[in-house]
Amino acid sequence: MPLLPSDAVPAIKDLLASGGQSFSFEFMPPKTAAEEQRLWLSIRQLEPLLPTFVSVTYGAGGSTRDRTVRVTGRIAEETTLTPVGHFTAVNHSVAELRHVIGSYAAVGVRNVLALRGDPPGDPGGEWVQHPRGLRYAAELVRLVKASGDFCVGVAAFPEGHARSASRDSDISYFIQKCQAGADFAITQLFFYPDDYLRLRDDVAARGCDVPIIAGIMPITNLAMIKNIVLLSGARFPPQLADQLAEHGTDKAAMRKIGVEYAAGMCERLLAEGVPGLHFYTLNGSRATKEIYQLLGLADRRRHDHAPGADALSSVSSAGAAQAPGISRSGSTAPMTA
Repeated sequence: MPLLPSDAVPAIKDLLASGGQSFSFEFMPPKTAAEEQRLWLSIRQLEPLLPTFVSVTYGAGGSTRDRTVRVTGRIAEETTLTPVGHFTAVNHSVAELRHVIGSYAAVGVRNVLALRGDPPGDPGGEWVQHPRGLRYAAELVRLVKASGDFCVGVAAFPEGHARSASRDSDISYFIQKCQAGADFAITQLFFYPDDYLRLRDDVAARGCDVPIIAGIMPITNLAMIKNIVLLSGARFPPQLADQLAEHGTDKAAMRKIGVEYAAGMCERLLAEGVPGLHFYTLNGSRATKEIYQLLGLADRRRHDHAPGADALSSVSSAGAAQAPGISRSGSTAPMTA
């Protein structure tokens, strides 16, 4: 029997279809009690910013499956936020995947992000299909869609997936996920807006209108370049790396540089009509709140939720271009989960 998550839970596809731009946050499931306390502090600090939705990641090979479902369910039950649950096909049988889908439905989660996933231990290692599992993300999308009234998101890669033979073939795989029933997509982190814009335009040129939300991660210290950017394979701007290196002992200066660069990216993407921005928070709230302040997004979100306003209101290009407080030296000039 198909699973029936609560109809009262808004579907991300409907929120996006309302014609405005979404703003969302991503969290990681905690590994310790201290990490869980920090996570919930960040959630409570970001909740007043009225995000369109929030998501909780799923460890490589399903290593955080139970914690992910538990945290996602708690967000659904204890906050005003709309949660999106992640899950991956790697190291899972179809029976296990159906169990995860059922677990999400049981805690009232209607929106999920279906990912093929990286091999556990070594993201760059050989990807091995579970003997009773699935090989492609498109198959996972079909499985979720056949299981009930779920809204399904997928990953997109502005620079192409590292395992794809070419950028063109990666776009073909993305189109297959959309044809399988994907309702929206979220990109891997990236640092050149033109990479996102080319992906969006190339997908549209193939007749696919699935909204692609831009994934944003502000880099606020040198360690993040090595630990996150290199693992993702995303190109990193040499000028930004040099600016951060110049202030290697000044944490406040590095944070300001990273936040202003990310805010500049967001400014341009909003002006180009991006359907949404998805902030990778690393379970912190400060950088995201600072970007919101630079762009005036908090006031816009409060306006969106004012009586008589649509669930999402359009952000004008002019408004984005006139966002106060953004250092032009930190923004991106025209020139990836």
